[in-house]
Amino acid sequence: MDAEILAEQFDTHRARLRAVAYRMLGSLSEADDAVQEAWLRLSRSGGDGIDNLGGWLTTVVGRVCLNMLRSRATRREEPLDPHLPDPVVSSVDAVDPEQEALLADSVGLALLVVLETLAPAERLAFVLHDLFALPFDEIAPIVGRTSTATRQLASRARRRVQGAPSPDPDLGRQREVVDAFLAAARGGDLEGLLAVLAPDVVVRSDFGPLRPGIVRRGPEAVAQGATTFAGIAEAVEPVLVNGAAGAVAIVGGQVISLAAFTVVGGKVVALDILADPDRLNGLDLSFLD
Repeated sequence: MDAEILAEQFDTHRARLRAVAYRMLGSLSEADDAVQEAWLRLSRSGGDGIDNLGGWLTTVVGRVCLNMLRSRATRREEPLDPHLPDPVVSSVDAVDPEQEALLADSVGLALLVVLETLAPAERLAFVLHDLFALPFDEIAPIVGRTSTATRQLASRARRRVQGAPSPDPDLGRQREVVDAFLAAARGGDLEGLLAVLAPDVVVRSDFGPLRPGIVRRGPEAVAQGATTFAGIAEAVEPVLVNGAAGAVAIVGGQVISLAAFTVVGGKVVALDILADPDRLNGLDLSFLD
């Protein structure tokens, strides 16, 4: 096949492939690497003998991602402290088309956190079947299992994922709750904070590899931590994090943290905070200017 035509056909699948890889890996840079590897394999093959290009590419990306996840486990890269997946951050006014494609069908940060706890084969089976509707017969060869065994992998993953909170669909209502949380935190209003926190609320803070992360559970512990941190931030700007309400804290013109809120039933049930300076520096927050 002509190289230019092949490249054009590949581009029609790029957004979906990146979405698959992002859910598999929780890393935007690694997702891009997986998609690039799929393109290299396609260009080497010339597209000869490929009847279903989308399915072929999804299978290739799945295999690449599975190998990357297994390599992580072998090298013991995953820290014991909270490690948050890469967030997709955008302006509260608009999400660009590329981000919309990445976040289609809802992929909140809370879901990605749960996916991080799955074994590589479970994660692949769940992502490809439950999120992208790939038949088990097509997933089975990727994980090297029978179709029945692959179905069981997805079922185990599904039971774990069912515990992931699903944010309220009304973004305006989410923002009201987050604004109330932030106002109460800045004012040291513990009662105001407790009013918007769910009884089982959990906060995960990822400070990067040089500083231990923190997990706080329960309204009282979360409220105390929120008031302490609010005293540090000079400014807080609203953003969208994976399509849900979030905020960035700024000190001296520098972003010191990114917070992703999961609001369910008008209460904050999860708060994921990225405070790793290196990863924050890698985020495109130019829209804040």
